[in-house]
Amino acid sequence: MANIASAKKRARQAEKHRQHNVTLRTRIRSAVRKIEKAIEAGKKDEAASAFRAATPVIDSMVNKGIVHKNNAARNKSRLNARIHAMA
Repeated sequence: MANIASAKKRARQAEKHRQHNVTLRTRIRSAVRKIEKAIEAGKKDEAASAFRAATPVIDSMVNKGIVHKNNAARNKSRLNARIHAMA
């Protein structure tokens, strides 16, 4: 445990930021899960609309520093390819 006042404050701030980031990470995972669920069900229209809704969520998480921009681009590309591959 921290002994210095500034270190104690830093620990408090770090915990607060961690909890906030957890909620943001959950938001992006839920959006991706919704797309994958629609793909597995074979609902192309639903998957495409979920992808359109998830894209700005993913991009905003990049701006907040929750995920790396290349990671986000790769995930969006793979999801989009899976949607387009549906018959």
